[in-house]
Amino acid sequence: MSLTLLEGSLLLFVLACALGTALLKDTMAAVIAFAAYSLGISVIWLVLQAPDVGLTEAAVGAGIMTVLFLLALANTVTPDADRLFESVRWRTVFFVGGFVLVMAATVPSLPAIGDPTAPVVGGEVTQYYLENAKKETQVKNAVTAVLAAYRGFDTLGEAVVVFSAGVVALSVLRREVFA
Repeated sequence: MSLTLLEGSLLLFVLACALGTALLKDTMAAVIAFAAYSLGISVIWLVLQAPDVGLTEAAVGAGIMTVLFLLALANTVTPDADRLFESVRWRTVFFVGGFVLVMAATVPSLPAIGDPTAPVVGGEVTQYYLENAKKETQVKNAVTAVLAAYRGFDTLGEAVVVFSAGVVALSVLRREVFA
């Protein structure tokens, strides 16, 4: 599997944001790096043709979590940063680097995005959904049928997470505005 320029750029962007989040000494800069990381991950989900997951990541990760982090930051006193980056523990870098290398070693075995011969795309489950979704669920769109009928509990779980995050954010914002 070869990465396109867009995929490679997104991967580098997400890795740089993750490193910035972990290593920046200034808390505000770390929160901004985290928001950019989460937004990059949501774009990666869109590139991987999973818009429901991408929208959830954008709403919860880049949106609500960033607002909550900024509110927490505004309500705390931060010490003056005399250094730009945190000190690094080399043992942690070694273990995280090893994990990243092991995970990166699996990337070449992945099928290309949209490959019609990929096991998941041409598999029995996919074929079953395409052939029976309309008949069994009375829904014309196969993706909607899978999300609403076959994976209804999973979709309900995603909706509960987004709704809960919104309620928490609104309650914190209300407490901030009327305090």
